[in-house]
Amino acid sequence: MADQPDQITGLRIILRALRSRNYRLFFLGQAISLIGTWMQTVTLAWLVYRLSNSAFLLGVIGFAGDLPAFILMPIAGVWADRVNRRQILILTQTLAMIQALILAILVLTHTVQIWHLIALSAFLGLINGLDMPTRQAFVIEMVENKDDLPNAIALNSSIFNSARLIGPSIAGILIAALGEGFCFLINSFSFLAVIAALLAMKISDHRARAEISDTLQELKQGFAYAFGFMPIRSLLILVALVSLMGMSYSVLMPILARDVLGGGSHTFGFLMGAGGLGALIAGIYLASRKSVLGLGRLIPLSLALFSLAIIALSLSRNVGLSLVIMLVAGFGVMTQIASSNTLIQTIVEDDKRGRIMGIYAMSFRGISPFGSLIAGTLASRIGAQFTILIGGLFCLLGAIWFRQKLPAFRKFIRPVYQKAGIIPELASGIRSGTELTIPPKDQGT
Repeated sequence: MADQPDQITGLRIILRALRSRNYRLFFLGQAISLIGTWMQTVTLAWLVYRLSNSAFLLGVIGFAGDLPAFILMPIAGVWADRVNRRQILILTQTLAMIQALILAILVLTHTVQIWHLIALSAFLGLINGLDMPTRQAFVIEMVENKDDLPNAIALNSSIFNSARLIGPSIAGILIAALGEGFCFLINSFSFLAVIAALLAMKISDHRARAEISDTLQELKQGFAYAFGFMPIRSLLILVALVSLMGMSYSVLMPILARDVLGGGSHTFGFLMGAGGLGALIAGIYLASRKSVLGLGRLIPLSLALFSLAIIALSLSRNVGLSLVIMLVAGFGVMTQIASSNTLIQTIVEDDKRGRIMGIYAMSFRGISPFGSLIAGTLASRIGAQFTILIGGLFCLLGAIWFRQKLPAFRKFIRPVYQKAGIIPELASGIRSGTELTIPPKDQGT
């Protein structure tokens, strides 16, 4: 029988989801592929700014890349509740590999133009729109012990941000040494790792299926369920706010790196890498937690930390200080996003998981094109620093709003955790002296 979380310690707690063979394969494949993905993300932004010197076009590229995802994600969530999720992911990873290869060829042959980058970003947005909700919903199929689901979500964040740390740093060096084309080429090859992992999995697809066969009706049912349940609604609104007003700071990083801090591609890569390091630390911290209890309190605190960090970033003119600030910002935002994801995954009904994760992905990633467009437009008029400052202030207001919602949040979520057996586990932990810091009134969050 598999060890229970309270029977294992140290590194085994952090990595306990890797006991599942399928998740272990996915973890290793993703660890390689995501490094290439982050290399491409950073390289594309640098290439656009090098070719255009336009803050507005940085926003346009972000908008073109994420708008198709915003439109497709809820529908993709419906499909993810109906069909084989692994087959969808194999398709999306193959198409993303082709997209990266086309980018590499255009850059290496010196034929690339801005309209190519906009079109290929939109194509990748369509791929991501199908991929993201399916990937989020697929996690539960890969994890054999469902108690390990929160740990698997946290480990996903860890590998994502390990790649976010490694990828930009490699990209910054390769851009200077070999040019952007080689970064896109490496990303294309990196998709082979995750495709191989998906093909090697052994999945028994006996999950609950959506009973309704009409796509529009299923979509309406998913939205009604998500926004009719106060905890999920509050988490989605908060994630959307951060995506719209907070995460757009990353679109403007080439401007901060070159024009404010006086650096080049190396500076840009190190700044993005510092944010990735902070987010990686957050992922490890969340993976080391034995229970989802307490995440409700953590969300507004971590969002406030992120908000204050990007406000400080908007005022910084020192590279060293900006690196430290980016580390703090990365920790804060990833703690908030991953905690929100975990809470939603632990309370959602299985037959609606794909649709809810589609709506979650739309709130997190799908809203960002509007944030990118707003940030690019504002930065071209009032400057990148003041634009980032405004975003930080809005996120801080969001943290205060969610903190005020916590009492009602706990009231709604407590019965769900009681039914799932999560709160009785807490009682056992108190008797054994392992969870002495969580008072009874906070059970459920």
